[in-house]
Amino acid sequence: MIGRVLLLGLGEVGAVLAQDLDPGYRVELVTWDRLLDDPSSKPVQHLLRNKRLCAATSAMTAAQNCDLVISAVTAGQNIAAAESVLPGLAPGCLFLDLNSVSPATKRQMAELVETAGGRYIEAAVLSPIEPERLGAPIVLGGEHAEVFIPQAVRLGFSGMRFVSREIGRAAATKMCRSVIIKGMEALLSEALLSARHFGVEREVLASLDNLFPRDDWPQHAYYMISRTLEHGTRRAEEMCEVARTVAEAGLRPLMSEACEQRQTWASQFADALARPRLDELLDHINASIRRQNHH
Repeated sequence: MIGRVLLLGLGEVGAVLAQDLDPGYRVELVTWDRLLDDPSSKPVQHLLRNKRLCAATSAMTAAQNCDLVISAVTAGQNIAAAESVLPGLAPGCLFLDLNSVSPATKRQMAELVETAGGRYIEAAVLSPIEPERLGAPIVLGGEHAEVFIPQAVRLGFSGMRFVSREIGRAAATKMCRSVIIKGMEALLSEALLSARHFGVEREVLASLDNLFPRDDWPQHAYYMISRTLEHGTRRAEEMCEVARTVAEAGLRPLMSEACEQRQTWASQFADALARPRLDELLDHINASIRRQNHH
């Protein structure tokens, strides 16, 4: 039975886990995030809002006496975050790796965890964590994955399914999906910022119905572009892992590398999120671009 859980990372996904995990309050929840030393950080804000959650005193002690570690950090911090808590890992502790990284990185993580005496479970979230939260589709891999699912259900997960005992297949599913999803975000950003400059964004969006019919393209485009503004740095780290995955398949990751650059670029315009409409959002970013070019 799982009695103590470490939430490694208290960002967007970690905050959802902290609120929804174990609805019966049968387990103790502890967290560790490298940003907990910053009073203004989002992890600190999430921690203060959740009275049930307590912070570990250090990374070295965070995993002590835990039956399960759930890692939900950014792709770039995946290895470092795990290494920071593994010295305190209890023998036989389950380690659920939710992070968006390449198959090779997942295999590296599995080796680190198993060497430390833990039991590694590969996981990949195949949708945004909102709105389904613990019902979001999650594929699992590894030799401990299939037997973990009943325990996961007791903790509140309802969208998990086992895919393979081989580490890497779940990650490959996520990474190849991200070529499309994060690529669409980058494409919409580039296309609509240019279209708004020429005053043709409505016509461009209307024309998409020919191949991708939906009745809410302006709202959908706003959502996808806003994700690049709010999470561009994190998404760029993920796209670095996506490029690594594509390269592992023997292809030059031309699209993935370009998407990584566009996601990195987008993060500087986070203040545009205060604009509630697509045209206002695009105008705000384009004005910022003109100021940059002028200087």
